[in-house]
Amino acid sequence: MNMNLPDMILYNGKITTLDPSQPEVSAIAITDGLVTAVGGDEILNSATEKTKKIDLKRKRAIPGLNDSHIHVIRGGLHYNMELRWEGVPSLFIALEMLKEQVRRTPAPQWVRVVGGWSEFQFKERRMPTLEEINAVSEDTPVFVLHLYDRALVNRAGLRALGYTKDTPDPPGCLIQRDKRGNPTGLLIANPNASILYSSLGKAPVLNLDDQINSTRHFMRELNRLGITSAIDAGGGFQNYPDDYKVVEHLAEKEQLTLRIAYNLFTQNPNHEYEDFASWAKIVSPGQGNDKYKMNGAGEMLVFSAADFEKFQMPRPELATVMEADLKKVISLLVENRWPFR
Repeated sequence: MNMNLPDMILYNGKITTLDPSQPEVSAIAITDGLVTAVGGDEILNSATEKTKKIDLKRKRAIPGLNDSHIHVIRGGLHYNMELRWEGVPSLFIALEMLKEQVRRTPAPQWVRVVGGWSEFQFKERRMPTLEEINAVSEDTPVFVLHLYDRALVNRAGLRALGYTKDTPDPPGCLIQRDKRGNPTGLLIANPNASILYSSLGKAPVLNLDDQINSTRHFMRELNRLGITSAIDAGGGFQNYPDDYKVVEHLAEKEQLTLRIAYNLFTQNPNHEYEDFASWAKIVSPGQGNDKYKMNGAGEMLVFSAADFEKFQMPRPELATVMEADLKKVISLLVENRWPFR
């Protein structure tokens, strides 16, 4: 292998090669983002004064992890506004964190807990109540998502959403109501979770600079967990190209710390064909580079074939037009040589 001018050498480590003739080595050289040599620490002899040398101190190094389904482009836009409850041992502490987040959240932004927790991690072994969520703040909207089955919204959040006794339940969704018919603040996937992410999608957006900062922070958090590449699954309220300005800015500035291959997700029910026909004129699979490129279509091709996230409920009958809708869109994708998933 070419050992000329390596940009980086990891040495004094434990590295599995999956090569039967050399199953484990102590050093690896990397040039222009590619592995150019593996072997013993004598690889250090190929280093130049510009080579970055990292002593692994006999620790094991593994390839970066790939997340094959994540919404990093959309999720990064407002990650800085999220309160994370992973690893929080008690509901009492979680609610105190919620109060602190309210204190430092500027109007008109919402306080958001977007999944990543379970009532079973808390010593109280229960979810927060609506009364507890309402006690956190009278004026700042609070939105707490539990898995993809329900969300708790305080009264300020209901006002911001405009949900009243006259608001109908979306198909497959439930807005819990009191005896007078007024929304209580509990939104339920029944079994369709669209009420959950459509409600969150109504929260105020950050300005462009803050979205850039937030996306960089999100990627660094993923890097911290060992993730260095991802397949982005698009998502609702993530229209191309308008909602891709931040990630494309970071790609142009060579500031992405993840390799991202992105899929495009249909945005308009009953107009899915038009979505993909429009996109096929302006972007194609493989367009981009090894740091950021277009991957294909997905995760949603047509809304009539949507899956439902609350699997505790009986599977609903899918729309009779599903196959016809899919055939029309998939034929278009095949004609344009677009992969889909």
